[in-house]
Order: sequence, then C-alpha cells, then structure tokens
Amino acid sequence: MPEGDTLRRTAAGLRPHLVGRTVTAARARVPGPQAHRLVGATVTAVEAYGKHLLIRFDSGLELRSHLGMHGSWHRYAPGELWRRPVARARFVMDVPGAVIVCFDAPVLELFETRAEPVHPVLAHLGPDVLAETFEPDDVTEARRRLRASAAARRSIAEGLLDQRALAGIGNVYKSEVLFIERVDPFTSVDTLDDATLDALILTGRRLMRANLGVADRRTTNGDRTAGGQRLWVYGRASRPCRRCGTPIEVRRHGELPRSTYRCARCQVVGLVGPVADEASTMAAQHRRPGE
Repeated sequence: MPEGDTLRRTAAGLRPHLVGRTVTAARARVPGPQAHRLVGATVTAVEAYGKHLLIRFDSGLELRSHLGMHGSWHRYAPGELWRRPVARARFVMDVPGAVIVCFDAPVLELFETRAEPVHPVLAHLGPDVLAETFEPDDVTEARRRLRASAAARRSIAEGLLDQRALAGIGNVYKSEVLFIERVDPFTSVDTLDDATLDALILTGRRLMRANLGVADRRTTNGDRTAGGQRLWVYGRASRPCRRCGTPIEVRRHGELPRSTYRCARCQVVGLVGPVADEASTMAAQHRRPGE
C-alpha cells in the first residue's frame, strides 16, 4: 500500500499540471464521484495528508482518493497511450495539456471542502508525519493518540499503522523504524516509555522525508553494516539480519493481518524476563560503537 512519501511524490508530480488549470472534461466509474460537477472548475491545490491525496477546486469541491494496495495516479499527454487498461480507470480528468487518470483506487470521493473539519475520515487523522512543519506539540499529540484508550493495549506495530494516531506510516516503514530503534514489534504500546515512542515517531519522519525525492526507498542511509542494501528487514523473511546474522522473522497479526518483519536478537526494547536479558546481551555484543 502506498505510504505517505509515495503520496507526497504523487502530489508533487501532479501539481504543476493541475493547479491553475480548468477542467474541460471529467468522468468516473459508476458507482463513484459525480465527476461532471468538476467541469468548468479550476484546480486550486493538490495536497497529500497521510495516505490521502486531496485535489481542491475553486468551486468549493474537493476530490479525495485513498489508493489502497493497488491504486495509482497517472498523467498523460492528450492522445498518449495509457500504461494500464482503460477498464481499470476509476476517474479521468482532462485539463489543458494533460489527462489525469486514477487507476484501481478503492476510495474516490467528491465533497465540499468546507466539510473537511467534520469529515468522517479526514477529521480524525493524526498529525501528518511528513508535514512541512512538525513541532514538538505534534510529537506529543501523536504519542497521546498512540496511548489513547484501547490503542494502548495493541502492539506497537499495530499502533504505528493507526492513521488516527500518526498519518502516513505504512507497513514498510513500520518494520524498518522498529528495527532501527531496536523495539520488539509485538510489545504493547502501554509498556513503552515516552522517550521510546517519541524516538519511533521522529525516526519515522526522518526516514520518510529522506525518501521524498527518490523512487526507491532506502532506510539504511548508507550504513556499512547493511552492505549497500536499501532496507533492513522488510521483505527479508528467513534471510540473515544485516547487523547480527539472525534469520529475520515475519508474522501476520492485527485485526487486518499485516506482515511485520523483525530480528529477534536486535529488537529487544519492550521484551521482559530471561528471554529479554539474553537477547539484550546478544544485541549488545553485535552493537556498533556509538549506538
């Protein structure tokens, strides 16, 4: 599923071809948004918030998309051959000089921009981890939301995916951030201290912002122990940990089962008892100076 950095890059790619241009034609698959209402309107903004792409118009309308697992936005020159079958197009919008197509998105919604503060989804999103300004108050609010009510009893892996706590982090960054901060993914949120939660939030922001300008995500940041590879643990089940050599584990869990990757030797924060003591000793033996 596209994560916040992907949506930011998508918005940046569409913005120069949409903002300030008037819609000359629009159509959507039925059931779907009433695309004809956009004809004659001028695009005023293309923004991303978490995993949502928002296109705003001077008519007061706004188009929201959530791409799910397989959705994507494409831009074509008029008459250019599309890279996906026409049957997979959910929404098509023509503006002078460009044709904008949304393929395979499970969520496309047209509503009035003034309704954003009470929107059933947008109004409840947590702080956007990729916001241009991300103040200490945003970290505090994200931490508060992680700890709120039943959420605190879930694993931290599930908590980081909760867009109502922190908007933008998805499955890849979840696993990578937890590995970098040496936190066991299956530890419940309420057993972690504030410093650990803050570190997870800020590391997530750092990694995602570092990847805004690139197509291939990298979380290793040139770390020599990673051997020039892009990711620490995600997608590496049964392969050796890049730090200690222990086989990487993968487990599907949560209400909507998602795969979480971890190194049982390196990720010891949150573990308790004799197993934690042994794992912590092993991790320390493989820890690089200064870590």
